[in-house]
Amino acid sequence: MKEGRIAVPSVAPGGLDSERSEHFGHCEVFTLVDVKDGHIEGVTTLPNPPHMQGGCMLTVNTLAQKGVTAVIVGGIGRGPLEGLRKGQIQIYFGGNATKVRDAVETLLQGKMPLLSDAQVCTGEHHH
Repeated sequence: MKEGRIAVPSVAPGGLDSERSEHFGHCEVFTLVDVKDGHIEGVTTLPNPPHMQGGCMLTVNTLAQKGVTAVIVGGIGRGPLEGLRKGQIQIYFGGNATKVRDAVETLLQGKMPLLSDAQVCTGEHHH
């Protein structure tokens, strides 16, 4: 990834040194990382709007309005996954990267896979 804004579900307070939250819909905050020429240019945080189960579309719409072009997740439900895809936002599987910085650097190195449909949460368990 050379250019764009990456959103990473994070444990509060967020930022590059924070722990990555394992589930998109249940994170406390998103760390937003601006990338230019393949390098980190800036970092901000965005609180995750409160919602009920199945109500992640507010979060999806907020990220789209903030110019997010990619997200790194450990888990995500079908609804928000489809919403992100419709918004042309790429969804990557964070794997073993526990820190936000490690996840972003792995993506920037081209070593992070896109999330597969087989990795989507069914809502029967939480990450």
